[in-house]
Amino acid sequence: MLLRRLLQLYLGLCLYGMSIGMYIRAGLGADPWDVFHIGVADRLSASVGTVLIVTGALVLLLWIPLRQKPGLGTVSNVIVLGIAADLTLAVLPPASGIVLQTLLLLTAVVLNGVATAMYIGAGFGPGPRDGLMTGLHARTGWSLRLIRTTIEMTVLAVGFLLGGPVGIGTLVYALAIGPLIQFFLPWFVPGRTMKSKAGAARLVE
Repeated sequence: MLLRRLLQLYLGLCLYGMSIGMYIRAGLGADPWDVFHIGVADRLSASVGTVLIVTGALVLLLWIPLRQKPGLGTVSNVIVLGIAADLTLAVLPPASGIVLQTLLLLTAVVLNGVATAMYIGAGFGPGPRDGLMTGLHARTGWSLRLIRTTIEMTVLAVGFLLGGPVGIGTLVYALAIGPLIQFFLPWFVPGRTMKSKAGAARLVE
């Protein structure tokens, strides 16, 4: 059971990083956090993976005043996503033509939904960004939906100002990712109660 959960965790994180690389190569826009990551990477002439890792670590520091405790999945998220994203970018060329771009974008969205459900369902703790949301929820009592929307709109705006790629892919992600995670999550939480599933699913509301 533990081995299966560990494999699920790390496979999910690797696939998540791959989906980030695919978004970038599709060239049609990225999700809000990755608009920010890409914008910062372009400004600093750094790799997207490096920015992912540094941003994850900095967000993790914000857990301290919120009294959040990171799990194995939290720390692994900080490291694995950046490495997987950079490896994907190293081997995957940019898509050429709107048909290939669209196919790559849609594949990335679905893959991101599967990957998120996998690492959440493994039960080793949320990623730094999701943990920030749940920590603020616990401390303020505000709804997760409001907190998530506020944070993501903020990083989207900053990323856009930094030159991050906002496009149709950003909208597709915003509309599709919640339903996709809700759909795939039950596939990756065998043996758990519906209450546990619902609690994990609230991260995507």
